Amino acid sequence: MAVVSRLRPRIDAAKAEALSLAVRGGVAYRQNHVVIQRLLRFAYGAYIVLGTYKSLTPKPKKKKAPDAAVGAASSEREKAALAAAPPPEEEAAVGGRGKKKGKGRAPRVEVDAVFFARLRKLLHIVIPSLRSRESALLVGHTVFLVLRTMLSLYVADLDGRIVSALVRGQVRQFAMGILWWMAVAVPATYTNAMIEFLQSKIALSYRARLTEKVHDMYLSDTTYYKLGNLDDRIRNADQLIAVDVAKFSNSLAECYSNVSKPILDVLIYNYQLSRNVGAEGLILINLLVQGSAALLRALTPPFGQYAAEAQRLEGEFRWSHSRLIENSEEIAFYRGQITEKSSIERAYFSLIKHVNRVYRIRIGHGMIEEGIIKWLWGSLGLVICAIPVFAKIPGVKVGDMGSRTEAFVTNRRLLLSSSDAFGRVMYSYKEIAELAGYTARVSGLLDSMEEVKAGRFQKKLVSSASDPENAALLKSRGTIVESADIIFENVPIVTPAGEVLIKSMSFHVKPGMPTLILGPNGCGKSSLFRLLGELWPCLGGTIHKPKPSEIFYVPQRPYTSLGSLRDQLIYPITASEMRARGDTDEDLLELLRIVELADIVTRFDKGFDAQTDWNSSLSGGDKQRLALARLYYHRPRFAVLDECTSNMSLELEEKLYSHAAAIGTTVFSVSHRSSLWRYHTHCLAFTGEGSYTFGPLDAPKRLALQTERETLEHKLLAVPKMRARLESLKQAQKERISRPSSPVRRRA
Repeated sequence: MAVVSRLRPRIDAAKAEALSLAVRGGVAYRQNHVVIQRLLRFAYGAYIVLGTYKSLTPKPKKKKAPDAAVGAASSEREKAALAAAPPPEEEAAVGGRGKKKGKGRAPRVEVDAVFFARLRKLLHIVIPSLRSRESALLVGHTVFLVLRTMLSLYVADLDGRIVSALVRGQVRQFAMGILWWMAVAVPATYTNAMIEFLQSKIALSYRARLTEKVHDMYLSDTTYYKLGNLDDRIRNADQLIAVDVAKFSNSLAECYSNVSKPILDVLIYNYQLSRNVGAEGLILINLLVQGSAALLRALTPPFGQYAAEAQRLEGEFRWSHSRLIENSEEIAFYRGQITEKSSIERAYFSLIKHVNRVYRIRIGHGMIEEGIIKWLWGSLGLVICAIPVFAKIPGVKVGDMGSRTEAFVTNRRLLLSSSDAFGRVMYSYKEIAELAGYTARVSGLLDSMEEVKAGRFQKKLVSSASDPENAALLKSRGTIVESADIIFENVPIVTPAGEVLIKSMSFHVKPGMPTLILGPNGCGKSSLFRLLGELWPCLGGTIHKPKPSEIFYVPQRPYTSLGSLRDQLIYPITASEMRARGDTDEDLLELLRIVELADIVTRFDKGFDAQTDWNSSLSGGDKQRLALARLYYHRPRFAVLDECTSNMSLELEEKLYSHAAAIGTTVFSVSHRSSLWRYHTHCLAFTGEGSYTFGPLDAPKRLALQTERETLEHKLLAVPKMRARLESLKQAQKERISRPSSPVRRRA
């Protein structure tokens, strides 16, 4: 008690001092209220802007310590392989069946540094400069977004005045308010319509820019072939180009208005609210809102990853249908529709299962989101609107019932608009996460095409590729030199999967040396021509060859393009290029006469201008003859004929090969028909065991040997039958000898 009695004076003095400080602080606060309000508003605005920027800015990820195996890797080869390995984000972004991370789960697509790096790269494509059309559209879109916010402020004030006039019974003011309300509808509706229009135009411009860029990369340097045959990262490029580019463009255009407009609204509406109800209460309530928003964000599922996975499954489903269409004839012959149906339905149900899972996740997330944004924030808003009524705020006047009603309605409308804007900021994070998914897929397509164009492929290799000698061969690169002849100097024949068919091949073919290619299936005949056509990379040695336009390829199933009959004959050039070369339809008709297909001009209406589905309208033989007429039109220096006369008679075959020699085209023929041997002077034969032979072809001698061999084989086939017959005759003779003879009757 004595201690308390001694401390009592000090406690009373401290209380008096605190009370004095509070009084002086309150007086100073009232005297400097205007300055304090300005400082609080400025601080609040800076807090909103910096908080939004921080929430959308990627956070640097902590680098994991390297594994012991990685740290112990001493060879430069292992380190280079680790450095060249694609990051897991890129594997998830690719449109095909990318590798999984962990226990069968794909890496998350998040709003992180990788996303912003990809987005910056794509923005440089869709908005090439500040003077571009897209920049002008964005400026116009921004003007209308600001105009809509200004109109919303005016409507909020007008709404309060109309309700105030209604409460006070002021008919004239009420009628004028209604007239102004209707007048504001004209600019408001025009502004909303223009915002929608400009957003659609921006999305369309983005798509046009991006599609043009993708087409330039995809349809140059045979990237379209290499991407699907030499690389495993992109499984369904058609779906990425046709669907994902459009979704990315729409999402990017929407994100601009869905992020910038709500932030602007939050700043303007809350600034006006701070003038009406004071900045202190507004800041306090917003701190609570920010806390609940952080909780909501923490509970938000990875919708970006879900969007990327849904697009991947869509691509798989679409690819399965495309595969069915491409191979419909073969499948129909095999009656394989039941098996194909099972495969397609597996792809479809995988997609449906994922979509249903996302829908179920959205139920719980939607409940939490609406509960926080609509109901919790709505109740906090009512508290803000009630502040001027229950608490006296310096600078805020509270009058009669009409004034209170006007203030409440105006503040309530501003608060609802601000709450809606802040909610849209929160919703925008989900939209940005989905944009991250589309960005990952489109960026993955562009990155893969850049890698492919640079000759860097990622292909699943066969087990033999791990052999040190084969692995070194896969990493090497050869050279291609333009030449009048075709020369292979120590060139390996290797498939994209790493299977070494021939370790080193060398031969020399000059113009006028028609060469026959022989060998079993899978020995490397087609691989040789893919190297010759520069479809596959040269992994060693030197290839001397003419430029690609001087080497023509005629397959067993020729390609028919879209367009007229004239386009089929002159492909890949156009009709205007044909006329520039001085060629006429009469020249094309003469080529058709050579291949005995001149009746096709009268078979279809409009002659050379006829257009139809040529692939289904022509028979196999017609398409082969049409392809040879195309070969004769272009007159290449060399031509690869891959079983292209299999549906023709021997007489026509002789005529066509003779004409090819007459126009100066040296042929490489792949065929098992011995009738073609006499049209060739050299032979390149694959043994199928990693070796080959090349040399002159003596057709008469080889035909004689072939005839003798066939005769001997025919006789050898008869040997088992003759042996069986001999055995049966021996058996019959034995039975006759062992049978007892019957007694002979003598005549009397």
